[in-house]
Amino acid sequence: MKEDWREYTIDDVAKIINGYAFKSKDFISSGVPIIKIKSLKDKVLVIDNGDFVDKDFLKLNEKYHIQYDDFVIAMTGSHITLPSSAVGRVAKSRHKEKLLLNQRVGKFKVKNKICDHNFLYYFLTTDHFFQNVGLRAKGAGNQANISNRDIGSIKIHLPPLPTQQKIADILSAYDDLIENNIKRIELLEEQAQLIYEEWFVRMKFPNHENTKIDAETGLLNGWTNTTLVEIAKVNANSISSSFDEDIEYIDISSVSTKSIDHTTKYPIKEAPGRAKRIITHGDIIWSCVRPNRKSYAVIWNPEENTIASTGFTVVSPTEVPTSFLYQVLGTEQFIAYLTNRATGAAYPAVKSIDFKEYVISLPPKSLIDKFDAQTKDYLDVIWNLKQQNEKLKEARDILLPRLMMGIIEV
Repeated sequence: MKEDWREYTIDDVAKIINGYAFKSKDFISSGVPIIKIKSLKDKVLVIDNGDFVDKDFLKLNEKYHIQYDDFVIAMTGSHITLPSSAVGRVAKSRHKEKLLLNQRVGKFKVKNKICDHNFLYYFLTTDHFFQNVGLRAKGAGNQANISNRDIGSIKIHLPPLPTQQKIADILSAYDDLIENNIKRIELLEEQAQLIYEEWFVRMKFPNHENTKIDAETGLLNGWTNTTLVEIAKVNANSISSSFDEDIEYIDISSVSTKSIDHTTKYPIKEAPGRAKRIITHGDIIWSCVRPNRKSYAVIWNPEENTIASTGFTVVSPTEVPTSFLYQVLGTEQFIAYLTNRATGAAYPAVKSIDFKEYVISLPPKSLIDKFDAQTKDYLDVIWNLKQQNEKLKEARDILLPRLMMGIIEV
């Protein structure tokens, strides 16, 4: 450690603010997003699948508000051997809208005269900090908890403020590129969805004005009603009993709307679950549990031996392109269908038969091919942008500890 770096504790440089104790009756289907422990994913706050409260709750003390660029910590979670759900994981808000802080999530209010806001954030994402949380966390079974006092006791070494700012700027440049790529991905996803809705929901497809209704079927000429299983395989591929290699495993917690956040490598004999569902290029996976959460994603150029948890249904298109079926399985109509078919009080879930029996109004092949021609390149570009983000994260994470320890001159 360099001579001009000084030792502090987290308490010296920031105040940790606990979240508000919302009651279950406060939660509604839309409104102001609530940041719970489950909202912290891969260093960002995810609100797509979360809970909401009425806007009147914005009258709460501003200490419970989360603004853009604020960062928070999970004060309850699994032990640090399971990083994706662990206590002590940190995430930053990239949302322009105001969010509200729930209990057992802590927000950092940084003392800017001592410590740069982003420098502290990057310190909190280091393995050094994470391991220190693990040493201090208490709990039994699969749940661990950490207190404000324990977090505050963790030591941090600070260079002079201008050096902190330079270090934070270097690391922020990577995150800014990642965020820009995420925005580009969202725009491409939105563009494909808009084309689908224009053509196949509002029925303004090319030459629609010259397409007549078939008197016998009641459908437009060339259109047919078909079940999903007639145009795709459902849970068709499983690993053989003789398979003995490592796998890349996708579980429910690693998938958010339209995105696989990460996979976990396991030797096949140590992987969770019995049935191992193989996924291949162009497959679409959908969460069977609480399907209204919209936990689904398209699989594009997966790693070899990528396997989905039995908590997913795997749909493999056979008679239509992935670009088309991916949009069909992301419509509000399909989500409502799954929600209505889900059974079970605590964990409403659907079965593979529910997917197989879903009825689709199928356009003529020529029209599907036109849609595919317009949108299939989007999936390639999205995959490339995701690959770029993985490389950016890898480069950032290599630099992070070296900058934080003063090994690299800035």
